[in-house]
Amino acid sequence: MKITEDFIKSILIEDYPEEYQSIYDNSMLLQYLNKKMKAVHGNSKTRRSLANIYAIYSILYYYQDEFYNQPEKYREFGGYDYTLLLNFYRTLYGGSKLQNHALNSRVNGEFKNKFSNVSNDLIVIDSGRYLLHIDYLYVNKYDISKTCCKIIEKYIELLMKKDHALLTILQQMKKLTDYAEKKQRINDLLTEDAEARIFEIISYAILKNHYSNIKVYFGYSLDTIREEELQLFKTGRTNANDGGIDFVMRPVGRFFQVTEVNNYDKYLLDIDKVLHFPITFVIKTRSSKAEVLRELDDYINERANGMRVIESRYRTAIEEIITINELQQWTYDLADAEIDAMIRDIDIYYKLEMNIDAQDDW
Repeated sequence: MKITEDFIKSILIEDYPEEYQSIYDNSMLLQYLNKKMKAVHGNSKTRRSLANIYAIYSILYYYQDEFYNQPEKYREFGGYDYTLLLNFYRTLYGGSKLQNHALNSRVNGEFKNKFSNVSNDLIVIDSGRYLLHIDYLYVNKYDISKTCCKIIEKYIELLMKKDHALLTILQQMKKLTDYAEKKQRINDLLTEDAEARIFEIISYAILKNHYSNIKVYFGYSLDTIREEELQLFKTGRTNANDGGIDFVMRPVGRFFQVTEVNNYDKYLLDIDKVLHFPITFVIKTRSSKAEVLRELDDYINERANGMRVIESRYRTAIEEIITINELQQWTYDLADAEIDAMIRDIDIYYKLEMNIDAQDDW
């Protein structure tokens, strides 16, 4: 069985030089961790799974000091208190806002989905107390708890390094005095293989500053009409269950959804979620908006199979297509002060996304 994450393989070789592959092949816990740690890659589109990983780690953290290589003693143990574990993993990197779902059910449900032949839950739950089933802690008579802790700690180290890379870039941009170079560096981050959350945050910052230059006129009567600038608001974190709305515009009431180009079924699902209210799609692609619209139209035709009501429902719900091409052009069009504001917005929202404490150094 292939170990896909190199850092996991290195740790296993270090701990079990002669038997590392056999240990991995016979450990569902190690295989589960390997499957859940793809977010260390620069172009990862997967979730970080911190809640699930920290639920496991919080139990292992206390276990390795109290029960390592003591199977009979552990079999008599009733589990760790829920509050102890929750408070611990909320102190970990990116864990301050995590909920209790992973401890209560999510890990076990996902574990059984990935390993359909298992008979025991990974996390044993008993009246607010939690422990890992002993079946997953021993492989070939080895207690693998310390190895699992090393793997999780290395994963977090790699995530932290990856997260702070963008912050370093932003700090470097802040110091530049050549605004043409600032614009170019921002646009260099807008690539088709950019991480989803970074693309969404940068897209938001560009669109927020772009639309702030556009004025509209609103009023309940001719006497009350007033001039207003368009304002764009971000609805929450990139992984939030927001019903298909990533950004909302005032005062005109537009919805924006950030997405990939490769799954048009998801576009229609997003439209369905908001009951066919028009959506502007911000798409991580270098294809032209005309090309995307053509492909999307073909997909709608395929789904509708000639049914006019279905064709109309989806076509009228596509308000606008925005691609990397438009985002880059609008970046070049912004004034110098707006570029600084945009860099500041990226910094603020990225730190919020990653649960990194923001410093008022702008």
